[in-house]
Amino acid sequence: MRITTAAAAGLAGALALTACSGGGSDSSATPSGTSSAGATATGGSNGSTGSSDALQGSWITTSGGKIVALVVTGKEAGLFETGGAVCSGTAGEEAGMRMIHLSCTDGSKDRVTGMVDSVSKSGMKVTWSGKSGKETYTRAEGGKLPSGLPTAGLGQ
Repeated sequence: MRITTAAAAGLAGALALTACSGGGSDSSATPSGTSSAGATATGGSNGSTGSSDALQGSWITTSGGKIVALVVTGKEAGLFETGGAVCSGTAGEEAGMRMIHLSCTDGSKDRVTGMVDSVSKSGMKVTWSGKSGKETYTRAEGGKLPSGLPTAGLGQ
């Protein structure tokens, strides 16, 4: 199946924003340790601490027939779901864990608090406190969709 023009345009816009911020094409990102020495409190509204370099960039997954783009730049995070939620918040180290805290414009609670279970140069697993549960994201490089992204159910 193919992605609809509107969905592709929305995703391309989200990825373009990342390319402008410099967070989407850092191919040298490596997972950082969970040492508390590297985390410093920032006093953010959601309790997030210092940024986690391993989380930086654009991450893509599919859920319920929609593309979900998670963008992390510094300590800021944004999530865009085609035809759905637009969320913003923070991402970083918190009490020795990598956490993502989001607030969505449509009031959605599906992805409000996420704990990063694992992250590598090519993938990230997040467990969300909302109904989205566990999701596996693939890194998007250079504003392009990653290869092998499942598209079943998109564009119907």
